[in-house]
Amino acid sequence: MFERPRAGERTVLVQLALGQPLDADSIEEFRLLARAAGAEVVGSLGGSRQTPEPSLFIGRGKAEELKALVEATAAELVIFDHALTPGQERNLERLLGCRVVDRNGLILDIFAQRARSFEGKLQVELAQLRHLSTRLVRGWTHLERQKGGIGLRGPGETQLESDRRLLGKRIALLNERLSRIETQRAQGRRARDRAEVPTVSLVGYTNAGKSTLFNALTEAGVFQADQLFATLDPTVRRLQLPDAPAVVLADTVGFINQLPHELVAAFRSTLQETRSADLLLHVVDAAAEQRDRRIADVHGVLAEIGADAIPRVLVFNKIDLLEDQAPRIDRDGDGRIVRVWVSANTGAGLDLLRAALAEVFRGDARRQRLLLGPQDGALRAWLFSHTRVVADEPTEAGGWEMAVELSEEQLRRHLRGEPRWQGRLAGEATRPARTAAAIPEHRPRTLEQA
Repeated sequence: MFERPRAGERTVLVQLALGQPLDADSIEEFRLLARAAGAEVVGSLGGSRQTPEPSLFIGRGKAEELKALVEATAAELVIFDHALTPGQERNLERLLGCRVVDRNGLILDIFAQRARSFEGKLQVELAQLRHLSTRLVRGWTHLERQKGGIGLRGPGETQLESDRRLLGKRIALLNERLSRIETQRAQGRRARDRAEVPTVSLVGYTNAGKSTLFNALTEAGVFQADQLFATLDPTVRRLQLPDAPAVVLADTVGFINQLPHELVAAFRSTLQETRSADLLLHVVDAAAEQRDRRIADVHGVLAEIGADAIPRVLVFNKIDLLEDQAPRIDRDGDGRIVRVWVSANTGAGLDLLRAALAEVFRGDARRQRLLLGPQDGALRAWLFSHTRVVADEPTEAGGWEMAVELSEEQLRRHLRGEPRWQGRLAGEATRPARTAAAIPEHRPRTLEQA
């Protein structure tokens, strides 16, 4: 056994082709992940296997080759682009004499460096503790097992049990704090639902340009950089659309191939913004060589978190890096919008994206003519906030004559189908109980389709 060093960034990268050859995009992505964590890459080792070796993941001969490379480069860390079992990780550390980190540990380290908000730090710490809890045994010499016999019993087992208890208590505390934050987020979502403000969530592969697009649309000023996992903390802003009601736009954490399950579990409150969205804008790096594979990876994560049934529109970003690619909107055979080609960096096509969002949320809107009385001021304000007002003229009676575009759902819920309206529409004498809602109990004196 050896005393695990606490520092050291001279790194050797190990990446095997398991059953199929590695593509250049995967190799470069792994290097970018290591650099994003602050590693100084001093060597790399490749190879191919059909299946991982149970004890070392790599074969015995390849392990000896890796040991020689570590010694030749004076490497202090070896990073595997694969998920290692705790036993494989410990066996490799014993053989190589240096720290070994797998892909999950690498991504967790990047998240720990990038988390800025209180919620984000709690989520990353929880994911790290869950990952660490499986790797306590025999990781350090001061945790060596007790020896039998009088006078030979050491403190190791007691230390392990103490560490496990501390980890368990800390994980329980983090879960409790995150549950409170999740409750607060749920309250915010319920408030948006009551106000009937649609939510649009930006999703996509890491470094596809989601934060840049978010800033270009909302001028939010969130951090953006050309690096993997530049931003982790979700940001929500209101976005006004042309000739359509405003929506709430949410920027979320980026996805990646083989996203650690610990992160998916810890970021459940953040990912809930995606699961509860009315529309997903799947941002794709149009210039990436493996963009089809990345699209499939994002679809896989969306299915894992239960968001695969939400309507989505592909946004092909970074068209400024392509030759002869102009902004445009692609539609399917039924005329529905399926893709929008834009450049968040230059602003090209953003007007098309806003128009596409407006078209999606106008949906089956139909023009209606309403004659409102003086007592219907709150309803008039609601119509301005949630519908497209085509005309608004005052009447001699002190009211307003309005022409608005409402969807069938809005018309059913607020002007025809709400329980509090039934008594008045049916002519019943009883007045329905007043409820908290975005629109008042008054109804227009006349309502007809224009």
